[in-house]
Amino acid sequence: VQLQASGGGLVQAGGSLRLSCAASGRTFSNYAMAWFRQAPGKERGFVASISWTGTNTYYADSVKGRFTISRDNAQNTVYLQMNSLKPEDTAVYYCTADVNLGNVRTGATPYWGQGTQVTVSS
Repeated sequence: VQLQASGGGLVQAGGSLRLSCAASGRTFSNYAMAWFRQAPGKERGFVASISWTGTNTYYADSVKGRFTISRDNAQNTVYLQMNSLKPEDTAVYYCTADVNLGNVRTGATPYWGQGTQVTVSS
């Protein structure tokens, strides 16, 4: 499956952004999806995941209550709505996919998008 992330940009603290990740090449609904992020000088870390039908979602504690992951299987797209953004949310955000939900939560998958930069100014 090929993944294309978009929607990043520069926003002030307290603002919102919505990231999108469009998938192609395979049956999208067969894949659990997740977002990770990597800030400068830090390792890539888990942000949020969503199951194949969207029934189950899971969030890192740092974004719980502020970010919402969703998917539209008809549009082969997963979204990350980010509200109440903080400067520490600044990072390159990556989407990932795997048929195994456990793999997508840990990042143990070969399927990654190219990343989209999110910068939150204070």
